[in-house]
Amino acid sequence: MKWITRERPKIDRIACPWLIKNFVDPEAEFIYVQKEIVFEKAKALDAIPYDIEGAEYTHEGEYCTFDYIIKKHGLTDPALSQIALIVRGADTDRFDLAPQAAGLWAISAGLSHNYTNDLEMLEIGLKIYDALYSWAKFAQTERHTWKQKS
Repeated sequence: MKWITRERPKIDRIACPWLIKNFVDPEAEFIYVQKEIVFEKAKALDAIPYDIEGAEYTHEGEYCTFDYIIKKHGLTDPALSQIALIVRGADTDRFDLAPQAAGLWAISAGLSHNYTNDLEMLEIGLKIYDALYSWAKFAQTERHTWKQKS
């Protein structure tokens, strides 16, 4: 299936494709267009609009589109719940929700600065979310233990 959203992705518009490709639709294709033509192009391309006001797949109250996808598709992996909190904090400027939220925002803003091609940015972003998932699933208890000798 094709999924479409507004251009210049940051948090949700990279996190959602990662979630969709890994847990909903492995064959999903993602399209970024100008905000004003998302729904027009969605109809023309038979694509699902997401993370834009007026779409089914979008924010609900204090929850972001990533949360909606988890709920809509009945995803119960605890690592996804952990990532959802981080994504929500970063996407809604609520860094108090998870200590990792500010770091995710910083990385996303940096990606947006470094890449002008949205699909190129998405490709890099997917790897970042792979790493975040591995941390949430397998490495949350790891600690950096390097200590300087006295």
